[in-house]
Amino acid sequence: MVLTVFISLLMSITTKPTPNNKIKNNLMLLFIISLIPINPLLNNNHTLTLSSPPLISTTTENINISITLGALPYLLFTGGREFTSDSWSIMEFSTWYMSTDPKTDKFLKYLLAFLIAMLTIITANNMYQLFIGWEGVGIMSFLLIGWWNGRPDANTAALQAIIYNRIGDIGLIMTTAWLLTSSSINLQELLSQYETPHTIPMLGLLAAATGKSAQFGLHPWLPSAMEGPTPVSALLHSSTMVVAGIFLLIRLHPMLSNSKNMTTACLILGATTTMFAAMAATTHTDIKKIIALSTTSQLGLMMTMIGLNQPSLAFLHMTTHSFFKALLFLCSGSFIHNLNNEQDVRKMGGLLKTTPMTASFLTIASLSLIGTPFLSGFYSKDTIIETMTNSYTNSWTLTITLIATILSASYSTKIMLSTLTDYPRMNHSTSKETKTIINPLSRLMTMSILAGTMTKISTLQTTTTITMPKTIKLMALIATLTGVFLYKDLTHTTNYSKPQNPNTFNLFFNQLAFFNIPHRTTTMNTLMTSQKTSTELIDLWALEIWGPKGLTNTLTPTIHLSTQQKNMIKNYMTTFTVTAIIYLTITQA
Repeated sequence: MVLTVFISLLMSITTKPTPNNKIKNNLMLLFIISLIPINPLLNNNHTLTLSSPPLISTTTENINISITLGALPYLLFTGGREFTSDSWSIMEFSTWYMSTDPKTDKFLKYLLAFLIAMLTIITANNMYQLFIGWEGVGIMSFLLIGWWNGRPDANTAALQAIIYNRIGDIGLIMTTAWLLTSSSINLQELLSQYETPHTIPMLGLLAAATGKSAQFGLHPWLPSAMEGPTPVSALLHSSTMVVAGIFLLIRLHPMLSNSKNMTTACLILGATTTMFAAMAATTHTDIKKIIALSTTSQLGLMMTMIGLNQPSLAFLHMTTHSFFKALLFLCSGSFIHNLNNEQDVRKMGGLLKTTPMTASFLTIASLSLIGTPFLSGFYSKDTIIETMTNSYTNSWTLTITLIATILSASYSTKIMLSTLTDYPRMNHSTSKETKTIINPLSRLMTMSILAGTMTKISTLQTTTTITMPKTIKLMALIATLTGVFLYKDLTHTTNYSKPQNPNTFNLFFNQLAFFNIPHRTTTMNTLMTSQKTSTELIDLWALEIWGPKGLTNTLTPTIHLSTQQKNMIKNYMTTFTVTAIIYLTITQA
């Protein structure tokens, strides 16, 4: 599959650019072909590994190209249900969204290279190959986020993305180096030696996942990345880049499962990220950044499941999440394009009448995100919350996850009510719903509805019956309905009130999520502290006291003890002159 996509990229590079780019047609064909092996692999649950002869031979490792395919999670990734279908739809949407860009063909090639880098990660069977794909998605995200490089904000966002990810990459490099010296970089050999976990590779993997999947602490790059084109945001959040960190932990989960410290750290980090990102999303008004923070919140939910030793649930939510998140971004891109690049939800409204198809798709995606029963998000999100309520987790984690669920319903309702209902609040609007827009959105909408049901039918034919109180069973649905009604009431009470200055709560979460706290306050305080240390402490104190002044204070008493000279030359000369005059006067008399 990687070879097929790579050949498609080479063909697009070598052939003359055409108005109707052929990349999306190649991806459509690849999606259809990739559906063929799903049934036999699901029934037999075989794992296929292809390895080349050693390319580099050392005394400890033979480095080769090794691709693995099989086992349900990797089959779902490589079998086309997620990457190729999402990418096919995003590529087709890009031909309309970027039609006025002078370098549309180059843009589509970058998207395809982005996909190749992620496919390299998911098919890798050794750490070197995984690291190549890992760095590849980082480089391509830098190029695509900063695509409109004439905008200073886009350049800043691209730099933030690459710098934050390099911080996380240090952890992956550390883990790879440790495995190279003490274990094996081949994943099959590595996963058979996980009985005695070690702290160093665990911390490295956690740092790598934190940076790539925008967990709390290394999160600000993700909402800032919305400065790039909307198709980039859709691909970044659904199929590539941000899911790479969680996929790494799922892939290497046998290493983590026996480490209590690691699972506890994942649990706390994931719960904190879920809560924080949901709160930040409720306080913001930029539609793309609300959806971006929603991704961060869902990634935190996946990290929580890894902390509870449930990687299959984390992967299930990752798979269903990709479809409705790509649909949300493409719908928002359609609105932004039709509203002359307006992204503030307060300046939208009434789009249900002007763009009814896109509005319907946005509603379905939002309902799937909040976990409406029998949509795709319900099968993963509801199961996650049920698992938490029936597991030996602490009440703090469970409580803030439920609060985050309420808030996710709240900001999803905010998007729907602000953009689709009420009277229009925009200055300019055009209604364009051509086939180029509707076809990709229809495919993603279909998967947002059916992906969960299809997964349940194909992989969970016989499920374990768990007896639990009715309240716990309905906990997720209760939290969702609470969030919907709370925001609906809040809208009715604030729509006709006078504009007010943002309160402390809004300012705190907005600034913590974006610029001032992580990018201004923290960095400026660090710089000022360093400057004071280097100038006032070292220059004014150490150099003055230990340098010239110290030398003077040390030598002066010694000089006074060793000689009668007090450096009072005027007094000496006056005394000498007066003494000489007196002497001459006496001798002459």
